[in-house]
Amino acid sequence: MAEDIKTLDDLKSAVSGTSAAAVATEVAREPQRDDQGRAYATGKRKDAVARVWVKPGSGKVTVNGKDINEYFARPVLQMILRQPFEVAGVVGQYDVQATVKGGGLSGQAGAVKHGISQALQLHEPSLRAALKAAGFLTRDSRVVERKKYGKAKARRSFQFSKR
Repeated sequence: MAEDIKTLDDLKSAVSGTSAAAVATEVAREPQRDDQGRAYATGKRKDAVARVWVKPGSGKVTVNGKDINEYFARPVLQMILRQPFEVAGVVGQYDVQATVKGGGLSGQAGAVKHGISQALQLHEPSLRAALKAAGFLTRDSRVVERKKYGKAKARRSFQFSKR
């Protein structure tokens, strides 16, 4: 064999006949913005679905027409919404307008976080690497398990009585 294959990238380039650098430059992403300069994305978590618009601004976050501190009163939920900005290093640079339906407050916060992450990487593709590494672009697929017949809940059985 003429060249040594030591990594998976070397194997891929040997099989396809191209270098790994050529493959990396091939996937240059274009920003996806509407006529008002906003990026749109949908975020989901449990039963909650969030529609999110992101545009450059002062860092104002509005959820269902209310300020973030008013809609998500618990500090933990506010922290969840701030995570994508902190990971991407763009705190206070984008305004967010979101509408969210379904589920409880925790699921809604996760859905808005997912939507913000998706919209940020669509507005500025260079942020994608940091958001993907943090796992914010992947939808959390965990949902409530359905109740089964003959059971009290999804898995819990009725209380056993010997007599």
